[in-house]
Amino acid sequence: MEQTNKYYMYVLLCDDDTLYTGFSTDVERRFQQHVKGLGAKYTRSHRPIKILFKKQFDTKHDALSAEYAFKQLTRTQKIQHLAQAGIKME
Repeated sequence: MEQTNKYYMYVLLCDDDTLYTGFSTDVERRFQQHVKGLGAKYTRSHRPIKILFKKQFDTKHDALSAEYAFKQLTRTQKIQHLAQAGIKME
């Protein structure tokens, strides 16, 4: 049986100009949960305003590893990483 699930690491821009990084199999659905206050504890007090970045992975392990690695970066490094992917923080 072939596995068809895809896994994503994503980055949200919040209304206080902070970044939130997460993991999901459906980024748009997860974003809506965050917007409604049903997502992570962080996004209940730092309301997400848009999806800045998402990257697809074939395995859950790879997506979670990418999420962890991104979270270890400083804010400056995160912004540089996003800029290299063509995303501007403005």
